[in-house]
Amino acid sequence: MTYYSKLHPWCIIRSLPDMRSLIVARFRGRNEAEAHLRILKANTPNVPYSIIFDITPETSDSTVKPGMN
Repeated sequence: MTYYSKLHPWCIIRSLPDMRSLIVARFRGRNEAEAHLRILKANTPNVPYSIIFDITPETSDSTVKPGMN
């Protein structure tokens, strides 16, 4: 996860066929995302959009691997 992504966890996603999705935009606050979503839905009413909070976990390099004790 990039530094920008960490600072902007609220995402507007567009649902695509075959259970795929595309992040359209990222925001710092939910209210910003909701305002942008209203504009998107007004301009493209037939396209499915939704808001998510992206909490992608960090990978830790300090985990103990089996056999490395």
